[in-house]
Amino acid sequence: MNQYQRLVDNLTKLNLNNMAASIADYRQQVNDSQISFSEALLELTDKEIAYQRQESLKRRIKRARFPIVKRLSDFNYQFQPSVNQQQIDEFATMSFLDNQENIIFIGSPGVGKTHLSIGLGVEACRQGVRTLFIDCHELILRLKAAQEKQHLERVMRRYERYDLLIIDELGYLPISENEAKLLFQLINGRYERKSTIITNNAPLSSWGIVLNSTATAEAILDRLVYYHSHVIKIKGKSYRLASVSS
Repeated sequence: MNQYQRLVDNLTKLNLNNMAASIADYRQQVNDSQISFSEALLELTDKEIAYQRQESLKRRIKRARFPIVKRLSDFNYQFQPSVNQQQIDEFATMSFLDNQENIIFIGSPGVGKTHLSIGLGVEACRQGVRTLFIDCHELILRLKAAQEKQHLERVMRRYERYDLLIIDELGYLPISENEAKLLFQLINGRYERKSTIITNNAPLSSWGIVLNSTATAEAILDRLVYYHSHVIKIKGKSYRLASVSS
């Protein structure tokens, strides 16, 4: 094996695959005196760093379990003028995480609540924030299964450790009183420690009905909303209905 082949082999062993794939072209440019060795090495390492950052972001997005990847830049603020773009842009800085603040998106189906929550989640992943997106019904099923198998505490701790937990469609399906108490345990465990984003179809005043327990609803709202939250009410039309009628 000659020196060049050994170099490519070493780059591969170091998981510098992008450099290994590009080095032949830069080697030729150096040999032809088009660029210096230092310039070639700088460009190769810059591209490798960019490549690894992109791959790392892909892994974080995959681990976050978004049902689909949506970007904040694709949100149509003209269609939904009730959404304050400046406020969403501020959320995108992730400053709300520093104060363990929560965000609650409230609105009818199809108005963009999930798009905004995913968009913020993707931006959190881009900034290296440990993020998880989960449908509320799936979350409750997982907590109930853990309770039945007597390892609820361990599962709770796992959900509590995420820097940003996004719970989608709270109350879309019926929630029993016992299920509401499990949800409260999780919210309470994250209280003043981590941030949570929730999407919901019902106004906060109806959560007692949604959760089948006024007392549990008040306890959750106390931990989730008061003093530590941003409640965003989206009053616009449904994207889905607009696309069907157009």
